[in-house]
Amino acid sequence: MRTTQLEMAAQGEFPRVRTAELPAPGPGQVLVRVEATGVSFAEQQMRRGKYYDQPKFPFVPGYDLVGTVMGEPAAGGAGGAGGAGGQRVAALTKVGGWAEYVVLNHEDLVPVPDGVSAEAAETLVVNGLTAWRMLHRAAKVERGDTIVVLGASGGVGSVLVQLARHAGVDVIGTSGPKQLEAVRAMGATVIDHRSEDVYARVRELAPDGVAAVFDHVGGPGIDGSWKLLARGGTLVSYGSASTRDVPGNPALPVLKLIAKLQVWNALPNGRSATFFNLWAGKRFRPARFRAQLRADLTKVFELLRDGVIEPQIAARYPLTEAAEALRFAEAGGFNGKVLLVPGG
Repeated sequence: MRTTQLEMAAQGEFPRVRTAELPAPGPGQVLVRVEATGVSFAEQQMRRGKYYDQPKFPFVPGYDLVGTVMGEPAAGGAGGAGGAGGQRVAALTKVGGWAEYVVLNHEDLVPVPDGVSAEAAETLVVNGLTAWRMLHRAAKVERGDTIVVLGASGGVGSVLVQLARHAGVDVIGTSGPKQLEAVRAMGATVIDHRSEDVYARVRELAPDGVAAVFDHVGGPGIDGSWKLLARGGTLVSYGSASTRDVPGNPALPVLKLIAKLQVWNALPNGRSATFFNLWAGKRFRPARFRAQLRADLTKVFELLRDGVIEPQIAARYPLTEAAEALRFAEAGGFNGKVLLVPGG
């Protein structure tokens, strides 16, 4: 069987359309028809060769996807808890999702609840899973807490705001001027990061400090995020967007960031800092990793189904226009997630 894919051929280039032969599903694998995939910040880094776990060129991007299982798992492997033939499922892939069809391990699939569209579910695979885990596993926020979400209009940030408000947590969120109203409508107190001094404004709003700061920016600004914490507060760093275009070893900015967080953790001031890695534990405890992924993503999907989370879709592009979608995403200034729809 042949499938249309988007290939990232060389560093610095935008993806191009290619047709490739799909391998037959092996033991415990299934064929999935992709209904929606998306553009994450990871693809922006990968295109530049700047992702921490950078894949070798050429490769097919695609951090996550939602699709329909086209048959039962091939005999001879573990069945897992993924979807049966004809069921809509989600998968966290890291690479490979920008395609019409993919072959995946059945045990890596998470069923999507009835009544949830592929596009709505796709907005929450990597973004919802990241937001849920950072909020409830890393920061362990409690009702009545106040938190800061940098980039509150983005894919992860917008889900963080909604999950926090549902948990009874007050949110101070930053965004650009065009996204202020959208962030405010989700229940956050908003700060325009282009025209206001973010850290001074947060101190006005929360003079005693905040319970958690969620920072995807990294770089020198991480120092300001650390200073916003109240005693007992947690800084959750989950990226280094500010170093996207910095030349050199792609791992170095992240390693420097992690080292700084470790130094802060050693200080006797009652605050803590952590670098959130969505893939932590997969290599050494894969069964536990899959079980937690399935449990956490199922919770997020249930909140979506029940109307607690409103899917934030910034733009939709046909899969074959992935290069334009990536250009749009890299330009920034939007609310939510950019989707790619095969055949759309």
